[in-house]
This record gives sequence, structure tokens and C-alpha cells, in this order.
Amino acid sequence: MQTDNEVNAVVTAPSVIGTPTVRRRIVAMVYEAFLLIAVEALAVFIYIYATGNRQSPAYRAGLMVFLFLVTAAYFVHAWSGSGFTLAMKTWRIKVVKVGCAKVPFKNAALRYLLAWGWFAPALVVGGVLGLHQFKEWALVLVLGLVAWGLTAFLDKDRQFLHDRIAGTRLIALPKVGKKK
Repeated sequence: MQTDNEVNAVVTAPSVIGTPTVRRRIVAMVYEAFLLIAVEALAVFIYIYATGNRQSPAYRAGLMVFLFLVTAAYFVHAWSGSGFTLAMKTWRIKVVKVGCAKVPFKNAALRYLLAWGWFAPALVVGGVLGLHQFKEWALVLVLGLVAWGLTAFLDKDRQFLHDRIAGTRLIALPKVGKKK
């Protein structure tokens, strides 16, 4: 178990800690997507139960806002608490803010909003172009994801753009040896 001083020493010396590879972070994000399906399925169930399964456009928009907030709560709580989600813990990736033992709520919330950069440009382009077919949307989304992922290669520390702007960074945690 690390003491607070050890945690602070780790967080204040980012050059000593390795940055997870882009591949490892992408795989963790794919795993995270599968875990998030369960969280959002529960949120949809709660919303449908609470609203009586009304189908008007206002209720559909409300569901989108509710899912956005539930997802925000999931990530912001995890990042500002332990510094990782279940998927990040599995892949030994932690989000930190240099100089802080824990990521402040403000930085975690900003990181969540900025992380939509993975999807927002594709959604805007798809909307402007009036895309309707699945293949068109898939192409625009993949191009947007690749473009955002490439931002890590423009950064000297290999951090994604949303981490750089939010003042956070991802670190690779060491393997923990099994006790015999």
C-alpha cells in the first residue's frame, strides 16, 4: 500500500512514470465501451420506468441528456476518486494531475467534456453532410477517431489532446506481483 507521500512523489515526477502506449489506451477504451453498455442500459431502464416509456421527441431528447449525465457521473466519479475506471484498472492505466494526490473534480469534469472530441467532430460533420446510411456514418466516425487518436503523436509526452488541455495525464501502473 502506498502512503500519501509516495503517491504525491509519483504524481509530481511524471518523467519517472511511463505513459501507456496508444495501443494499450485504445484497447482499454474498447473494453470501457463494453462496460459502459451495462451502465447505460441500467440508466435507460430507469429513465423509461420513470417517464412511463413516453415516445415524444422531448422525452427522447431527455433520455440523451440523462445518458450524457450518467456517463459523466461514471467517469468523473472514477477519475476524481481512484483515478481509474474498471477498464483502466484492468489495463493498469491511471489518470493523474501533476502535483495532486487525486484529480480535482474540476479537471475530471473538464477531461470528460473534452474527451467528447473523439466523437463530436464526426457527429457535426455527419449532421452537416446529412448522412443517413450506416456505412457513411461509420466512415466519418472512424476518420474522426483516428484523427483524435493521432493527437497523441503530436505531444512530446504522448498524451491525448483532451488530457493536455484538461491538465491531466495518463500513467502506466506497474504490474503488481502475486503474493505467495
